[in-house]
Amino acid sequence: MPRVTLDLGHVAGDNGFPIAVTPEKLFGRHCAILGSTGGGKSWTTSKLIQECRKFSCKLVLIDATGEYRSLNGADTVHCHLGEPIHRSAESIEVAIPPTSFAETDFIALFQPSGKTQGPKLREAIKSLRLVALAPDLFPHGIVRKVNQSKNIYREAMKRDNNASLVGNPSQPFEPRRLVQQVVQECCYLDAGVDKMDRWGSASNELSYCSSLMTRIMSVMNSRSLSCVFSPEENVPSLVDSLDAFLEGEKRLFRICLSSIGYEFNAREVIANAIGRLLLQRARSEAFRRNPLIVILDEAHNFLGKTLGNEDDLQNLDAFELIAKEGRKYGLNICLATQRPRDITEGVLSQMGTLLVHRLTNDRDREVVERACGEIDRSAAAFLPNLKQGEVAMVGVDFPIPVTIQIGRPSQPPMSDGPSFQELW
Repeated sequence: MPRVTLDLGHVAGDNGFPIAVTPEKLFGRHCAILGSTGGGKSWTTSKLIQECRKFSCKLVLIDATGEYRSLNGADTVHCHLGEPIHRSAESIEVAIPPTSFAETDFIALFQPSGKTQGPKLREAIKSLRLVALAPDLFPHGIVRKVNQSKNIYREAMKRDNNASLVGNPSQPFEPRRLVQQVVQECCYLDAGVDKMDRWGSASNELSYCSSLMTRIMSVMNSRSLSCVFSPEENVPSLVDSLDAFLEGEKRLFRICLSSIGYEFNAREVIANAIGRLLLQRARSEAFRRNPLIVILDEAHNFLGKTLGNEDDLQNLDAFELIAKEGRKYGLNICLATQRPRDITEGVLSQMGTLLVHRLTNDRDREVVERACGEIDRSAAAFLPNLKQGEVAMVGVDFPIPVTIQIGRPSQPPMSDGPSFQELW
């Protein structure tokens, strides 16, 4: 008898016997909780979290709506980004420093267009990286180029390993200086044939970058991204809070994204940055002896997203990479979504276990059929008829689909709609 088992509920029916599975079979090859709105996905997610917390687990829950703020206990850490309307009493505000963003994140946010804006934005980022590496040489906080000598720039590039570091997409820089630096990048490469050691005067490229600079300023001042670019003083970093959780004895780390809006694709970019942070920790062997499960609620909002225009398309692929390679590092993912058709088949096919609630959309059922060979067309036909709280459990370790009535979680999510009987 395995020491660690998770009690999910009982076989659907009047006299169904209890169902318990090991975490290896449920999460070992990743897990997905699928179902239409109102089918019981949130309860199933809460039940899984409840069962895992009975043991020495490590869970990171990315809560897109704030409905899991009811998961309280001494083993739980609640944190939130921004200012959610509803929050757990124990929740602490955290910020995501811009150093957690890669170059692709900034390009996805600022979305340069045309043939000029993308190269100028990248050059500005490269210059600001150099400023961060050699701040003593650039007292103004930017690399001044228009009609300036190149000597200081060359000196900074020759120092240490700066010439290669400025091309590192993860090398930090000060994003609040971007508009000033873009202005400096819009100049001629030299002042003339006999003045190759100086940059030239301002060029007409500046007019092509005006919309880019306006967008940068709008992003910087966006409320949805205030947790990145203008957090309150003394607000702890999400990175530090997450590392403290990983090193401590707590079991559940919940990150509330409910106050992060969709403007400028803020929610997708921030969630992707969190996923990349977890993947970086996994690749450094942080979870080999202490496996971590990341639970991604409303996964269709975050997976398979490509931002930008045709000149600068950026794939937000952190969670796809976790699905494809995280398992060998001790990092497993559990997805919850009401729109399986919006999850790429490459990701769904990596899910070793599917907990499928009622699915009424034909395209959703077809995606599930293709992703899991254990469901044939006749078995998939009963998915629209599942009752609330019932799931069909299928997967690599479950050759025959089992219909389970999920047990009531001790701390149900706050996912109920309004009571019209009481309020009307």
